[in-house]
Amino acid sequence: MDKKIRNAAIASVIVAALLIVSTVFLVNILQNPGKDSQQVSESVSEDVSVETDDKGFLNDPAFLDEYQPFAGEVREDGTVKLNLLVSSVERDLRVMVIDEKGAAVKGEKFFVTVDGIGEYKDLDADGFIYIGGIKPGSYYVSLKEIGDYEVPDKVKVNVKDKIEFVKLDDISYLIKTEDEIDAEAEDTANHQVDADESEHTGAWNSEQNAVLGIDVSKWNQNIDWDKVKEAGVQFVIIRCGYRGSKTGVLVEDPYFRQNIKGAKEAGLKVGVYFFTQAINQAEAVEEASMVLSLTEGYELDYPIFIDTEGSGGRADTLDAVTRTAVCEAFCETVEQAGQEAGVYASRNWYYNNVDDDVLSRYTIWVAEYRKEPLYTGRYDIWQYTSSGQIDGINGRVDLNLSYIH
Repeated sequence: MDKKIRNAAIASVIVAALLIVSTVFLVNILQNPGKDSQQVSESVSEDVSVETDDKGFLNDPAFLDEYQPFAGEVREDGTVKLNLLVSSVERDLRVMVIDEKGAAVKGEKFFVTVDGIGEYKDLDADGFIYIGGIKPGSYYVSLKEIGDYEVPDKVKVNVKDKIEFVKLDDISYLIKTEDEIDAEAEDTANHQVDADESEHTGAWNSEQNAVLGIDVSKWNQNIDWDKVKEAGVQFVIIRCGYRGSKTGVLVEDPYFRQNIKGAKEAGLKVGVYFFTQAINQAEAVEEASMVLSLTEGYELDYPIFIDTEGSGGRADTLDAVTRTAVCEAFCETVEQAGQEAGVYASRNWYYNNVDDDVLSRYTIWVAEYRKEPLYTGRYDIWQYTSSGQIDGINGRVDLNLSYIH
């Protein structure tokens, strides 16, 4: 066959095939007008790998003049981009050095400079620097270059003159586990309450206008919550954490997550408490913020309580006015976040160490171990013994009567 004739024949066949495919495609579109482009792309995906992430092109250097990695990704030159998170509670600065994932960068002794004031070092290399005694006003905070890191631009922050009872978003970086501290020195609550020889464990009966509950912490160790529920317990107030008596460090109770999960699954009503060692309102806001952070995702049936009692620690020497202000700051921060707040103390503590009239607008939980409490103020929950016995808990447990319905 002549070469020109053969080529012409091949071209004719190709053109005809293209016309047939186009005709079939057009007919399908006309017969199925409701089908969208997603369905068309699905028919192609049998033979072609399609990127379904609509931001995937950002990882392709061809689309950008300069390649910008996603959060947490180490750059080709080995550097990691840092960011500064700076806030103020009251005449202070709280500086967090975080990576692009939002995690505190540990293991480096960073330096930050506050313009017009000076330079500060992260001595314990935990990614957090606290600067106190700052006059109210606007400041620029910058991070000194260090190692293989890309430091951010200066950050402007306003230092507050007066405290605001608002949850701190950066509090999670301050919370420690007991593996990171000396728990024996820090967890020293001195559980002394008013009691006499009439203390007994049978204050509750089904005829009372009250419900039976317990409060627990790490000291109660592992609990069988189904047995607790079957024993007639209707509510539990769980310790979520404490501030260290010696150093003031914020610590999560090691059994908190286990306890709140087990209690909720067993069908018990749940509240939480925090053992305070705050010495001022700013620290009380920190404590409340910690509790609010730890309880996110859990629906609470009972209030969030601040537990104020002796410990042989840093807060024991507070006067009644300051201690009352601490309790107020904690409760106001909790309530500003939409939760109910309360105060736990013994009868003598209410009488002598806080102003119970001022605190009476919150839920009051009083500890007094006798047949009937002598406390003359209003109270909503009565902790009547620390020597209770409940199925599902090894050893003694605190028993409570709640008049909240």
